[in-house]
Formats: sequence, structure tokens, C-alpha cells
Amino acid sequence: MNLKTEVERQMKILSSGTVEIIPENELREKISHSLLKGEPLRVKVGIDPTSPHVHIGHMVIYGKLRQFQDLGHKAVLVIGDYTARIGDPTGRNRERAPLSEEDVLRNSRTYRDQIFKIVDESKTEVHFQSEGFDSLTLQDILNTASAFSTAHMLTHETFRKRLEKGDRLSLHELFYPVLQAWDSLLIKSDVELGGMDQKFNILCGRDLQKNRGMTPQAALFMPLLEGTDGRKMSKSFGNHIPVDADPQDMFGKVMSIKDDLILPWFSLAAQRSSQELSLLKVRLEKENPRDVKMELASEIVSLYHGTEKAERCRLGFISQFSRRELPEEIPLFFIDPKGMKITGILKESGLLPSISEARRLIIQGGLKIDGDPVRDPDFILRPVIDTFIIIKAGKRKYLKVKGR
Repeated sequence: MNLKTEVERQMKILSSGTVEIIPENELREKISHSLLKGEPLRVKVGIDPTSPHVHIGHMVIYGKLRQFQDLGHKAVLVIGDYTARIGDPTGRNRERAPLSEEDVLRNSRTYRDQIFKIVDESKTEVHFQSEGFDSLTLQDILNTASAFSTAHMLTHETFRKRLEKGDRLSLHELFYPVLQAWDSLLIKSDVELGGMDQKFNILCGRDLQKNRGMTPQAALFMPLLEGTDGRKMSKSFGNHIPVDADPQDMFGKVMSIKDDLILPWFSLAAQRSSQELSLLKVRLEKENPRDVKMELASEIVSLYHGTEKAERCRLGFISQFSRRELPEEIPLFFIDPKGMKITGILKESGLLPSISEARRLIIQGGLKIDGDPVRDPDFILRPVIDTFIIIKAGKRKYLKVKGR
């Protein structure tokens, strides 16, 4: 094996899709040293399990982590059971509500299940912060804090803006980047991955390692994946796709993205190389973007649910939307022949989770009965003898209704 050629091959793969590598020459040297010594790099990703669910925007980092694994390096996940209780203050104009230890542990279990759909569990170390933090003395904490100046902490954009506005900034929030940096010290990370919103915190890890006489970690930053509507992917915007979403729903949501997001999603959500992206760009200029988008949707569903379910979703989508046909399998719900309020049908059948969500969908014009829109949430549906009534809720949910 030619060392220089292999180093450049790995650098090309690892730098693809990144926003910034700090510093790039150090990462190149680390890879070279790893190959010469036969020792894998220790590549850290920190996880704050503040919620039980992960969306595919979160998985961009883990796709890059998997690339490191495929090149022979070691993934090291640090579950922030301390930092999650503080909550990352980045981008927040007020303190986060504290989480209990039970919440953090419960969330971490679902996080791991979802992350290991992409990351190879057999090539991964998993650590909880409490493994090292529970044994820290007050002297240890003071020594660590002394590595950072107050002036340095206040260069954090969020901290600075809060002070400028006169908003509250708690002392424990200033410790968030310090604790994240301590993780890097404890696990002896060679590389840390994160989004650009984590830049300050990750660079604090470099600073603390240097302060303690260690070779500082390289930092590799990934862009944020835009949501289905082009804004930042967020559950609060309703533009996210959960990792544990139903395969058909996941496929349909990918198909709903704007055409100008197809290439960024191939890069970040499907980890396509720069060469593959160039070919896809040419195809988009010549082909119907819908066909290229179907390929993207199939690939994303395959990642989380397998190729068989992805192919089933693709064929179902072609049948249902491209040919404007109904799905092959529509759940059947029986109601009293005297009739039933439409909101109750939607909830009791399981088509929608609540009466309030059913009312909202109807008022917004998202409900059709046998092809005709219904906007009255108090509408009572009365079945016709020996006849199915087809309800369509939103873009992808169907229900057959029949009298008992």
C-alpha cells in the first residue's frame, strides 16, 4: 500500500460534504500516523439525549462517523447524561428546562437503537459522562475550569447575545462547553465530529487537550440538513422525518421536498460522493426531477428499513401518486349505520392520533370523502348499505368506512 495515496483517498472520502476541518493538515497527519502504527483513530461524537426521537437531520453526523468506521477507525459515542441535564445553550435565548436522570437514561436507550441503524455497533465504544464525572472532586473541577478564561467563554455567540440583551445567563450553562471538552480529555479522542452549531464546544475540547499536554483532536464540521420545506429541520417546524417513521410515510415525505434540495439531501442524508453528485446534477438537467427524487427516497428508506421495504414503497408511490390510483391496502373501519362524527372516525380508526388533530386537518382543508373535500369538523358520516366510503386524510392516509 502506498501510504500517501491511501491518506489522500481517506481524506477525499472524509472531507466530502463537510463545511470545515480544523485543522485539515492535522487530520491528514493523524490518518498517516494511524496507518503507520496500525492503530485506528478514536473518533468522538457527543450525544445529548434530550428527546427520545432522532430525525434524519441528526443522522448526518452518524453517516460521516460510519465512513470513519468503514476506513478502519473506532467510533466513540459519549452519552451526555450530565450535559443533557444542563441542555446545550447554543442558540437559546433562555435556559432549558432541566431533565431528570430517568428521562436522560430512557432517551439514551432509544437514541442508541436509532443511531445503530447507521453506525456499526460492533466497531463502537459507548461511554456515559457519569463514568468519569461521578468520581471528580471539587479540585478536579476547579482545575478544569481554570483552563478557560471568562473572556473566552463570552466569545460564545449565544452567551454574548444574552448578556447584551440583559437576559439571564446561568453559571451552570457556562460549564456546558467545559464538560464537553472534558469528555475529549477522558476518552483521548483524535477527532470530534459535529454540526457547525457545535463549533465553539468542540474547539474547547482541543483547547483543554492542549492545556493538559495532549495532542489536540481535529474537528470536522458538517452542515445542517434542511427540512422538507427548506428551513432548518426541526420537529417544531413539522418539516422533519423521524428515523423511526413508517417506511411509506418516510418515502412520501422525501418525495415532498423541493427540487433544489435533491442534491444536498443526496450528499448529506445519503452520503453520496462528490463524483456521484456531479453525475446526479447532470441527470437533473436532463431528466424529470421526480424520478431522481424517487431514487433518493428509496435510498433513504433502505438505510433505515431495508431494500425490500424501500422497493415496496417505490412501487406503491408509482401506483398511488404517479398513476393517481388508490393504495392496494387500505384499512377498513366499521361504524354504526346511523352514522358517526368524522373526527371520531379519524381518531377511533387510528388514522389520526387525536380529535384535536382531526379537527385541525379538516379546518385546513386536508380531508376528502370519496374525493370531495369536507371542511366541517362536526360533519356526521352516514354509511350507505353494502358500499365502502373512502376517506383521504392529508396526502398519504386512507381509510375505508362501511356500516356494520
